[in-house]
Amino acid sequence: MNTVFYRIGEIARPHGVHGAVKVNPTTDDVKRFRGLKEAFIELHGDYVPVQLLVSSVAENGVILTIEGYDTPEKANTLRGKYLCVDREHTIKLPEYTYFVADLIGCEVFDTDGICYGKLTDVLETGANDVYEIEKGKLMVPALKKLISEVDTEQKRIVFHAEVLKEVGLFEN
Repeated sequence: MNTVFYRIGEIARPHGVHGAVKVNPTTDDVKRFRGLKEAFIELHGDYVPVQLLVSSVAENGVILTIEGYDTPEKANTLRGKYLCVDREHTIKLPEYTYFVADLIGCEVFDTDGICYGKLTDVLETGANDVYEIEKGKLMVPALKKLISEVDTEQKRIVFHAEVLKEVGLFEN
């Protein structure tokens, strides 16, 4: 089975003279960086394991040192790269919250049994996420009143049919 990696931050720039970097968190819980010692850097489609020393955690950024990147010049080569963790090192999510990677590929149905295809993307809009089904054939806001069931183990999502008629944006 392929390992799934989850982006937790984007390396913004070097910080200081010893090769530390500033990381912009892409996670809702920046506290997850505290005590983090191992992660992966996404480099050209590969995930390279790295050892970390986290020195500062704040809402607007994390300062950390990555083993092997001990100068500002080496640290600068990581600018724009993503810091990732594997499933084992993800945080526990609150109820009714899911990792996007677990939603992608789920078959989407309504409560009347109609199948709309697979969820192909989740767009973050600020107000609420938008689920894209079959590359835009159907777009729906991720609203609690819309979602009847999410079963990521069975790769299945069920929407309330009546609510879907109100809020769904169908291609035709």
